[in-house]
Amino acid sequence: MHPDTLAATLEHTAEQGRICSVAVRGQRDLQGRVASYPALFPDPPVDAAMLSALALSTAFIAPWCTATELRTANRTSLWVTAEDWRIDSEITCLEEATTTVAACIAVAAGSAPADDDQLTQFLADIRDDLATTPLFPRLGHLWQDELRRMLDAELREWQWRTDRNSSNASLPSASDYLANAAGYGATWVNISHWIATNAVETEDHLTALVTASYEVEKVLRLVNDLASYDRDVKAGDLNILMLGVDEHEVRQQAVDLADRCQQLLDPLAEVSPQQVTYLRRVLGFTAGFYHGTDFWALR
Repeated sequence: MHPDTLAATLEHTAEQGRICSVAVRGQRDLQGRVASYPALFPDPPVDAAMLSALALSTAFIAPWCTATELRTANRTSLWVTAEDWRIDSEITCLEEATTTVAACIAVAAGSAPADDDQLTQFLADIRDDLATTPLFPRLGHLWQDELRRMLDAELREWQWRTDRNSSNASLPSASDYLANAAGYGATWVNISHWIATNAVETEDHLTALVTASYEVEKVLRLVNDLASYDRDVKAGDLNILMLGVDEHEVRQQAVDLADRCQQLLDPLAEVSPQQVTYLRRVLGFTAGFYHGTDFWALR
């Protein structure tokens, strides 16, 4: 091997090793969160492999960040997992679902969590950590707004799924389902990360990135559905492949939406080069990851 090629190989693999070491530290922090809030994380579906996958995803999507800088992204991703499991698998009536959502929105706005509710306690910890950052006093309302948008989307999907399983109503159209992609939670995680790492300067700056993130999130929804169809069928969950479109159409739609994402991101690259790279890496990493596996550990 030529000396220059050897040096390049060593440099490349050393960088991969460094990123993995960041992920290991992230996973250990997530294990600490699971130990602190055990009622939120049954095993399965939240096993060590899932925590590793969450930590690896953030480390490879934002390889310029330290483990400390990725803590909020990791913890918000884990909280979304807990909230998703609570609403999808544990709540049995609309009143309970709406009460849970209202409690989370209140805590995000500053209310104290209930003593017997680990979901809002974990959210309060995230909120309090973010409140110490320089940007949160100015941009925290956008963080709250996106949480509300995400949870409203979760409620909407809960109702669709309940109607489907009870045959009380027709299914949503594929376009309505995709428009509800905020329930995936990626944009809320992204806003949390950008605020935590001081990655934006103004509200307009963050809003422009969020608009692009919404389109990225739709692609993530599609590739997730392609990967999780069999699991969703067994669990009685909703999936775009159940809504009158076939796998080929969904794959083509994901490609078309990814192209639209690039059109939205290109003008932002001069002002927000690192955040544009971040969103592009979200697209690439997630598509690659879901090509071979899924986050959830279900037996």
